[in-house]
Amino acid sequence: MQWLPDDDCFAIRQAARYVSQLYDRHLAQVGLTITQFSILGRISRGKSLTMKQLADAMVMERTTLVRAIQPLQRDGLLTSRSAQSKGRELSLSLTPAGDAKYAAALIHWHAAQEDFEQRFGVEHAATLRRELLEMTKA
Repeated sequence: MQWLPDDDCFAIRQAARYVSQLYDRHLAQVGLTITQFSILGRISRGKSLTMKQLADAMVMERTTLVRAIQPLQRDGLLTSRSAQSKGRELSLSLTPAGDAKYAAALIHWHAAQEDFEQRFGVEHAATLRRELLEMTKA
């Protein structure tokens, strides 16, 4: 079978893996992956999010999200409780340790961002970011 040079999905996934690896190398210094960092960041902005809200914001399946948050809960970075308005729905919040970990990770995220923009170009990166975010708007 021949590889198709105009395969958009393959190109996007390959680029995503490359960029994720770059950010993961930087964030490994504080013991987080880029996915874990993004989860902490989303929750820190909302102060408390339900699993559904977080899954929607992250464009992730809920089962995948559950697997991603388990190490964060185990390490005491996230806490969950029943959402006040929705009985069975869980609401996630950062613990003080989670706030501290996120703050420490921001330094390494900024370094990864700078690394990416140096390799790719600041303007090109900004254009790409806008275009990619546009794809996931409902």
